[in-house]
Amino acid sequence: MSTATTLVAMTQPEFLAFVEAVVPAYAADKVASGQWREAEALARSRQELDELLPQGLATPGQHLYTLRDAASGDAVGRLWIAEQVRAGSKVAYVYDVEIAVAHRRKGHAMRAFEALEAEARALGFEGLALHVFGHNRGAQALYEKLGYRATNIHMFKDIAPAKP
Repeated sequence: MSTATTLVAMTQPEFLAFVEAVVPAYAADKVASGQWREAEALARSRQELDELLPQGLATPGQHLYTLRDAASGDAVGRLWIAEQVRAGSKVAYVYDVEIAVAHRRKGHAMRAFEALEAEARALGFEGLALHVFGHNRGAQALYEKLGYRATNIHMFKDIAPAKP
């Protein structure tokens, strides 16, 4: 088992693969969370990505990484952060993190976030922020283990409409 997971700047071919993977994945999460209807989800996901990354990899304030196993050099996932200001502090906002299925449960996510902390410090960030979907209990547990705390919690309950 590797002892390190590294963040390497994403290449253009890796970025194109990222776009093809992240658009349907984000759409599916928005549908699963009840925020979007399935019929509109792919188009809305693509639109949001285009707005956030209008210049692709060259978009200012955006940092996209391929996660690599330090021992083998194999790509094991991806990570995307954006520069934001929160409460007057420059923070790195984690838009996306994904560990490839074949590399899950090997500690890469934990090590990627540890590497992210070092990278964020080097870039002058004072904190890390992220959003996690309510249905993603595994990610919530990981983030809590890493020292993240909830800052906002949105809740929802389905109800049947009144019958006329």
